[in-house]
Amino acid sequence: MAGREMAPRRSARDLFGAELRSWRRRNGVSHASLAQSVHCSASQIGRIEQSDRWPSKDLAVACDTALGTGGALARLWPAVEEQRRQEAADQPARHTADKSAGDRDRPDQHPAGDPTSDVGVVGVPAGDAPAWTGAWPQHPGLAAAMGIAYRREGGAWPYPDNAYSAEDQAGVHAGVKHEVIMTAHGSSEHAEHAERRDIGEATLEQLRAEITRLSREFVTGQPFVMFRELRRVRDRIHAALDRRLWPPDESELYFLLGCLSDLMACAAKGLGCPQAAQELLRAGWAYAVIIDHRPLMAHLRLEQAHHAYWNRQPRQSRSLAVNGLEYVADGQDAAALYLVQARATASLGDAETARRAIAAAHEAREREHHDDLLEIGGEFGLSRASQHYLAGSTLAEIPDAGGEAITELEHATEMYAAGPEPGEDHHYAFKALAHIDLAATQLRNGALDAAAIALEPVLALPTAQRIDEVTQRLGYVRRELAAPAYRGQMSVADLDERIEDFARQTVTADLADLTGSSR
Repeated sequence: MAGREMAPRRSARDLFGAELRSWRRRNGVSHASLAQSVHCSASQIGRIEQSDRWPSKDLAVACDTALGTGGALARLWPAVEEQRRQEAADQPARHTADKSAGDRDRPDQHPAGDPTSDVGVVGVPAGDAPAWTGAWPQHPGLAAAMGIAYRREGGAWPYPDNAYSAEDQAGVHAGVKHEVIMTAHGSSEHAEHAERRDIGEATLEQLRAEITRLSREFVTGQPFVMFRELRRVRDRIHAALDRRLWPPDESELYFLLGCLSDLMACAAKGLGCPQAAQELLRAGWAYAVIIDHRPLMAHLRLEQAHHAYWNRQPRQSRSLAVNGLEYVADGQDAAALYLVQARATASLGDAETARRAIAAAHEAREREHHDDLLEIGGEFGLSRASQHYLAGSTLAEIPDAGGEAITELEHATEMYAAGPEPGEDHHYAFKALAHIDLAATQLRNGALDAAAIALEPVLALPTAQRIDEVTQRLGYVRRELAAPAYRGQMSVADLDERIEDFARQTVTADLADLTGSSR
């Protein structure tokens, strides 16, 4: 027998079937598994759920035990049994009424027309029905099972006192309560579906730990090796986002993707792929905006400002840095944004504004600030040494500020040599750039020997760490060596040749050799 469409609002039997289905699904039990537990067939369970078969009391009790319902089904069963008896008693009268009306296909048709109420209905004895009120009387047992005592607005009872017993009157509009209960069941089932979670706290903690590790290894690691590791973790997070997640889980994964995009952009820039780096930063920005993570948004603006500066776009660099300060005002990233703004402003010839930005960076650094990025550390932090490097690099752009620049840059290189302070990390690229800017400034001041000494740690960098920013910045040193004051000096020629050899053996050239490609 084909199952009829189930309508949980109509009757106690429908409610029983819906309740059984809800408890079975809540327990993750199949028809076959439940049938085995209660000693019946799987098809019988399915037909009861579809309201195609009357359940026995023993079956209701057995299902309560198997599903741990606390007796919910057994409490419903008396109403189901009452409905079964009522429908059996109604069959002759209903058949006669339907035959005289010429409508045997609609056993619930009321003489006054189709019911339009949303209230659940069952059959009514044809000869005893009162005037139509827009709702069919519900079987009395359901009201007893649910503890329902319903009255219309104002408390008036719409039926004659002699039409029904007190028990009948209590159940006439039990369908209203029934509908509310079924709506609650629907919400419960939806919540059960929503609370499913295909990722655990341990996995989220592991992913964050991986990114923390990679961020800290990044400042001393080889960029291509780091890029591949970062991509591996990114792909893992992409796969995790395809699972069923709670909103906080999704936010955490988007945050981690934003961090990964930033780190991969830094690696791509060092590997000579500025366009790819910009694309990665835009992806990171999208993730940060989705979750409205302002510290991450600020840091991404900081990296975009760095990239614009190295691409010789000082106005864009300044604009990006100023925009980044709208998302963070205190702490290390705020200090870094002020310093990038200062460097770009100095290169545009505005010395006074650049100096004010350097002072603002110092003040921002001293104001207490904590966020998720600082907890990750590594690439997401700004060490004291790097702060002095960026300040010195800015002063080197200002005319007649060479002495101040040398003081700042020497302080930076000494701090790099001493090693990071507690909670800090030193980036090999910033360390190299500090030495390069110090050498260029010393050459400008006529200190050739001091410049050669400052360059030694840079020229000793392994090939895998000779990234684009380093080789690009060395071009400033070569321009100073080409000044008239140094022409014809043997030591100058030797130093220039060493720089040229260094630039030929870079990480990008090494990778091009491995892949058989050329830049």
